[in-house]
Amino acid sequence: MTEAASILYDLPSHTVRRTVVSGMANNVYLITAKATGAQILIDAADDLPAINSLIADAAHDSPGGVVPHLAMIATTHQHWDHVRALGALVSQTGVPTAAGFEDVEGIAAECGVSTDRPLHHGDILSVDGITLEAVHLRGHTPGSIAFVLTAEKGGAPIIFSGDSLFPGGVGNTGADPVRFTQLLDDVKDRLFAPYPDSAQVLPGHRDGTTLGAERSSLPQWRERGW
Repeated sequence: MTEAASILYDLPSHTVRRTVVSGMANNVYLITAKATGAQILIDAADDLPAINSLIADAAHDSPGGVVPHLAMIATTHQHWDHVRALGALVSQTGVPTAAGFEDVEGIAAECGVSTDRPLHHGDILSVDGITLEAVHLRGHTPGSIAFVLTAEKGGAPIIFSGDSLFPGGVGNTGADPVRFTQLLDDVKDRLFAPYPDSAQVLPGHRDGTTLGAERSSLPQWRERGW
């Protein structure tokens, strides 16, 4: 993916870039703090060369001679298609990892990586110049986490929703009505209630949406059961 294609947002304090990997079209996101060069990568899903190209795309995202550097790898959830390059990226970079507490064992089982920072609902994941709020969304997996980048002045929050919220509905809950109700309730109470319609949603697959574009469909999603 070229530099022009990888950038999604060029904000006053951050850039957000994306590459799409694997036959399952997984999104890998990279946030860079312009002032410090610190970076958080979200979901090392697959294809280490593509991830390295994404990081290379951001080489000049910090003005004034600051060199961008990967400081954290965050994982939205334990499913195999979101962690296939995690072990290789950790081995290459040595940077710490973060994921939802309830998915830590699953991630270790899938790719052999121990999570350095287990996260609970409301925890703050911070590196130099980047602050993400961890929003626990139960149902797709026990420990699924959405990461929320706080709105910059005049802008909107950015929600990295993993496989818990997509354009048109919530994530797969295995046709289990209990899991579906839990996920929809969490998405409603923990994303749609506190964040504005302008909030950008960047899912684990497919292109993004906004909370405003999806809000009116919540009753329909509940009625159809998926």
